[in-house]
Amino acid sequence: MARALSTITSTLGGFQLWNEIDDSDHWQKGIYYALSASYALISLIALVQLIRIQIRVPEFEWTTQKGFHLMNFIVNGLRAILFGLYKSVFLIKPKVLEMVIMEIPGLLFFSTYTLLVLFWAEIYHQARSLPISKLKPTYCIVNGVMYIIQICIWIIVMLEHSPGAVIVAKLFFSVVSFSAALGFLIYGGRLFVMLRQFPIESRGRQKKLYEVGCVTTICFSCFFIRCFVLALSAFDKDADLDVLDHPILNLIYYMLVEVVPSALVLFILRKLPPRRISDRYHPIE
Repeated sequence: MARALSTITSTLGGFQLWNEIDDSDHWQKGIYYALSASYALISLIALVQLIRIQIRVPEFEWTTQKGFHLMNFIVNGLRAILFGLYKSVFLIKPKVLEMVIMEIPGLLFFSTYTLLVLFWAEIYHQARSLPISKLKPTYCIVNGVMYIIQICIWIIVMLEHSPGAVIVAKLFFSVVSFSAALGFLIYGGRLFVMLRQFPIESRGRQKKLYEVGCVTTICFSCFFIRCFVLALSAFDKDADLDVLDHPILNLIYYMLVEVVPSALVLFILRKLPPRRISDRYHPIE
């Protein structure tokens, strides 16, 4: 009995501490500035990597790899600015405008990481001698339809001002996140299985297996967590994100679904493309 009372008291004390942190201006400032700094660091790393790739192979046209790092720079830079100006952002009126500002980086995050799905799909189709001409148009169409639907939802939320419209907006974002998780599971899984079928002595086989397996696991997990949390927050106000007085929830959520996954993926994909050797004759000095 005494142990049960002690456990209940400890739990209540934890909830009380959580609420005190949520209500503290000092803690809010520290947490949101920490998020801003984290995003700024990742944005800088993505920019440096993009510059390194451009220096290494300046003759290459705009590649998927360059686009991935550029979009990472933009997405994380936007997040850094938004959390750096957290008070101004979270107190914007009308509420739909704040929703738009906070959701745009999330949409760009989806577009950024589904570039990896596109890249893996192209590799898989080429290895299986399947046509790849429709992959990029499909990627563009899927993203275009997503943005159009999201804009329509924002307009409905702005015109109706109903809780139901806000729920629909969160559920749509949840579905978008689930589709991204499914894309990583399908094409990341297919590519992983295909690489395992290569001869053991194949050069780079083990490294590519590790790369594809880790990135697939990380990206699937972050989009699945995002899907679950957004669906939960649509019906539970205590799980509501992007509000001023939920700093701990925002810290945990954005660390799990954006900051840590982005940092890990950039680290895993840090290898630069090989230098292009010219076929021209170079006289021996």
